This record gives sequence, C-alpha cells and structure tokens, in this order.
Amino acid sequence: MIRSRIFFTGVGGQGTLTATTLLARTALDAGLPVTSGEIHGMAQRGGVVESTLLVGGYKSAIIAPGEADVILGFELLETLRALPMLRRGGFVVGNSESLQPVGVCLGRECYPPLEQVLETAKGFAARVVMLPCISLAEQAGTAKAANTVLLGAAAACGALPFSVEALTRSIEKYLKPKLVAVNLKALALGAEAAAASRAA
Repeated sequence: MIRSRIFFTGVGGQGTLTATTLLARTALDAGLPVTSGEIHGMAQRGGVVESTLLVGGYKSAIIAPGEADVILGFELLETLRALPMLRRGGFVVGNSESLQPVGVCLGRECYPPLEQVLETAKGFAARVVMLPCISLAEQAGTAKAANTVLLGAAAACGALPFSVEALTRSIEKYLKPKLVAVNLKALALGAEAAAASRAA
C-alpha cells in the first residue's frame, strides 16, 4: 500500500487547510485510506497554520519530529521552521516568496534570505523544490491560488501519492464552479514550473 506522511505549514489566509482538504479528498477518491488533522491553527490572517495528512492506513493524524515524508511549505519562514518535522531523505516543496510578519516590516526582526532556507532544507531533504507560488498564482488570475500552484508542483515532481490529473479531477469536483478555471490554471503553472526545475 502507498503510504505517505505529509506536513503542511503556512500562515492564515494562504489556503493551507483548503489544500489539505483537497488532497484528502483526492486520496479518498483514489481509494487510499486517509487520516488528517489540524495541529495548530489561527484563523486570523498571518497566524501560523499547520496541518497533517497521512495516507495509507495510519491510525493517528499526528506526525512527530523526523517523521514527515513531505513538507509542503506555503510560506518561506514557516517552511524553515518546519524542517525538523522531516525525516532524513524526505521531500520539501515550498513557496519561495515570503509573507513578512509585522515584526519584520517594522524592522524589529530579521527575515531569512531564500538562499539560507534552501541551504538548510538541503541538509534535511533528499529533494527540495522551491517555486514563486504567489507570482505564478497571479499569472493564473489571483494570488489566492498560490496554494494550488504548490499542489501542482508537488504532484508533478512526485512528492504526492497521486498525479496532477487526479488533482485536476478534484478541483473540478470539489471547488465552487467560479473557482475552477483559475485553480486549474494555477495547478498547471505549478506543474510546469516543477517540471522546469527538474530539468534544470
């Protein structure tokens, strides 16, 4: 049986939990047993949001440090913070663009550069794919589809236990009709960008 422990991390307003639900439904439609949970969430925009998806008959939704097969990082700093959750040789797929917290904007805190996050991630992961998800989502029609860009990238580079085509079916089936077209475009842009990074 396919088994995968996926750890999602981002901030409020990024659609992290929506992405978790969409992947859970995709797995169920593929006949895969799923356990999902929200570890810590803050509803307000900017608060840290973490969730888990365990595919393949796991009884608990908890992922302990060092157990995640995949980290899906919707925000750069939160991806860095989540790296201890990854097992050695795991997979990181993340958004390379930051959503800087208030403390950074006011100059009270420092935000790590992308190069530092990449270097650290490579110390944990066998494979790291970082893409400008917000910019790609804007190309699709709305920055709110950055979560779908990330899912497309993750599926295309083999981080998920199902295909881009399976996600396409889920978007068509589970999202509101008015959101389908832009999210399908975002999914395709994420998949294309991941394929390009793989070829590079």
